[in-house]
Amino acid sequence: MTIAQGAVELTNIVKRFSVDSPIILENVSLSVKPGEFVSLVGASGCGKSTLLNIIAGLETTTTGSVVLDGPPTLMFQEPALMPWLTAGKNIELALELSGVPRKARKPRAQELLELVHLERSYKQRPHELSGGMRQRVAIARALAQGRSVLLMDEPFAALDAITRDFLHEEITRIWKETGITIIFVTHNVREAVRLSQRVLLMSSRPGRIIREWDIGAEEPWRTDSTYSSYVSELANEITNNLREEIVRHAV
Repeated sequence: MTIAQGAVELTNIVKRFSVDSPIILENVSLSVKPGEFVSLVGASGCGKSTLLNIIAGLETTTTGSVVLDGPPTLMFQEPALMPWLTAGKNIELALELSGVPRKARKPRAQELLELVHLERSYKQRPHELSGGMRQRVAIARALAQGRSVLLMDEPFAALDAITRDFLHEEITRIWKETGITIIFVTHNVREAVRLSQRVLLMSSRPGRIIREWDIGAEEPWRTDSTYSSYVSELANEITNNLREEIVRHAV
């Protein structure tokens, strides 16, 4: 099966870790278009991160298929930067592993640091950077791999509210500038609505996609005064559906 660059196609994904273990994911199908920003929300343990790991190739499926145009990049909650390397050298390491020639690495690393507004931090080590700055270096490092799909597993969960809001603006800007496809896992429903073009709700185990909200791409409300109220209303609707699913599963 051929697929467009940046597209992701999941068909009837089933996952269990052993023959006798419970089903983690059940018949999950999902089509993501090139350049789309999609968020997955759901209760803890519903299989969101497992699904991301399957797309990344870190986990195998029990049955079902995953089709991409090439390996994606996976970002975790922690930046996981090499503490003995500077911000620039962390990015250069990713470039080296991606086969970028030595002479091209430093200029490209500097370009990526400029993209995340850290052009002055090339020589700083991770301990000299704030949490938000480290996460921006991690984003630059992810982009250094030159892949068309970026998987983000709760990348802003450990940050304070002000830093998280700032990084929401940053990842939106970077997504628009690069045209990369993003699949984003979060427990923060408001975050999902604010960032995404589509929000998908997963059921409690076994994890299935049970509802979808199409938020759109470039609508005027993303910048006008109605945006905040729209986000709140839609986030409340999704949260209520999530609560109903958690209660249903608990009964």
